[in-house]
Amino acid sequence: MTDPTSPLTARGTATRRRILGHAHVDRSEANRSALDAPFQALITDAAWGHVWSRDTITARERSMITLALLAGLGNDHELALHLRATANSGASRADVMEAMLHVAIYAGVPRANNAIRICKEVFAQMDAEGAA
Repeated sequence: MTDPTSPLTARGTATRRRILGHAHVDRSEANRSALDAPFQALITDAAWGHVWSRDTITARERSMITLALLAGLGNDHELALHLRATANSGASRADVMEAMLHVAIYAGVPRANNAIRICKEVFAQMDAEGAA
């Protein structure tokens, strides 16, 4: 189990909150169970503490890479989560479409078509939430 006081976990938690937002992280923490606690610790340290916290490329660039990978692999739930995170990562909707064009060429048109459908749904929800 990860030490919640370690610098890696602190950095990962801060980055995760900055990109995914406090509300998402708070929900994840509230729903943590004995079953998934080791997994939550792993992604906090590895994904957020190591990879997303690196300063070699921007959060915008990481977001675009992540979106393309998730779309190309068909990970729809995670794709929707990371589409919402573009509000914090600096990736624009035009950036997202560029990533989806790459998905079409390198992972296939059906994957990109499905991902673009999800993009439209998520962005419409975000627009509606912003207008409310």
